[in-house]
Amino acid sequence: MSTMRTVRVEALREPLKICRVNIPEIGDDEALVRVTASGICRTDWHLWNGDWAWLGLKLPMPTTLGHEIGGVVEKVGSRVKGLTAGTRVSVPFNFACGCCPQCRKGSQNICDDASWPFMLEGSGGWSEYVRVPNASLNCVPLPESVTELDAAALGCRYMTAYRAVASRATVKGGEKVAIVGLGGVGLAAVEIAVALGAQVIGIDTREAQLKAAAKLGAVATLNSSGLTPEQAGEKVRALNNGTGVSASIDAVGVSNATLTALESLMKGGRMATVGLSSEEDKGLLTIPIDKLVFSEWSIAGSLGNPQPEYAKLLSMIDAGRLNPSQHVTEQVSLEDVQSVMDRMPKFDTNGYVIITKFD
Repeated sequence: MSTMRTVRVEALREPLKICRVNIPEIGDDEALVRVTASGICRTDWHLWNGDWAWLGLKLPMPTTLGHEIGGVVEKVGSRVKGLTAGTRVSVPFNFACGCCPQCRKGSQNICDDASWPFMLEGSGGWSEYVRVPNASLNCVPLPESVTELDAAALGCRYMTAYRAVASRATVKGGEKVAIVGLGGVGLAAVEIAVALGAQVIGIDTREAQLKAAAKLGAVATLNSSGLTPEQAGEKVRALNNGTGVSASIDAVGVSNATLTALESLMKGGRMATVGLSSEEDKGLLTIPIDKLVFSEWSIAGSLGNPQPEYAKLLSMIDAGRLNPSQHVTEQVSLEDVQSVMDRMPKFDTNGYVIITKFD
C-alpha cells in the first residue's frame, strides 16, 4: 500500500477529518514507524484550540496531531544506526537534532533545533505510519517486557512526570512530596515518586483523582477546592506534622496550582513545574519572591525527558517497579478521536486514552 489513514486538523477548533494520504517518504537519517498505539493528550486539545500563541506556536495547516507514539520500525534510511525493521520503539515528542550544544551535553529535551511531530509533515501520531527524523536518536528501542501500549504512555505524560520527579525535583527515598494536579502527568508522578521511596501527598479538586492517587500509594490526599494556595499550604503542613514537604510537583501550570506547589514547601524545598499555562495566565504568574528568598525555595522548569534518561526509566518498567499502561483507561479507534477531544473540556477523560485501532 502507498497510502494510509490519518486524522487531520484543517482549521483551529473545526471538526477533525479522517483522510487517506500518502505514506511518508523517509530520508537517509529517518525511520518509518508503523504506529500501533498513539495517545490523545490534553496538549493535543490545547493545540487544536490555538493555545500557546503567546509562545509563538502556530500550527501548520493542515496537520496531524498526536505525539505519544508507540510502534514498530517499518524501514530505516541508509545512515540510521541501531535500528532495523521490526524494532519496537517509543517515539518521544521532543525530536532532537543531536548536534546542538544542548544535545551534546545530553539535554536533548531542550534541543536548540527541536521539532515536534505535529510540526513535521508525516510525523503526527494519529496516523497508521509516521516518519521520525534523526531516528538513531529519536526512536527509543523497547525492552522485551515493555509493551507498545507502555510506549505510547511514555511518549509524553509519563516520561514528563519521570523527568520532573527524578531529575528536576530530585526526589529521594524517605522524602515527603506534594503533587498538585492529578491528571495524566500528576498520577504518573505519584506512581514514580512512590517507586523511588517517597511519601506522597496528592492534591486535586476532584475526589475521583484523589482516590486514584491513594490507590497508587499516596500516603495522604488533599481536596484543594475553594482553598487559596496559602490555605492549601497550611493544610499540607497539617498533614505533615506541621512542616512543609521537601519537594513538590506542579503538574498543571495554572497560577493556583503553581502557587499551591510552592506554598507547600518547607524551607529549602524544591519545586518542579511541568504544566504549561492557559489562556487565563498567558505564561505570566506572580511569584511571592520575598517568601522564596527567605525560605530558599528552588523552582525548576521541566520539559519532556532527554533521550539518555530513558535507560533508567525503561529499566524500572522492565523490572516491574513502574507500570505505565495501568494509566490507560480507554483504547479507541481513529474514528473516536473527535469525540475524545470533545470530552476534554469537561475533564471526563480520566487516565490515558490511546488509539490502538487504525484500519
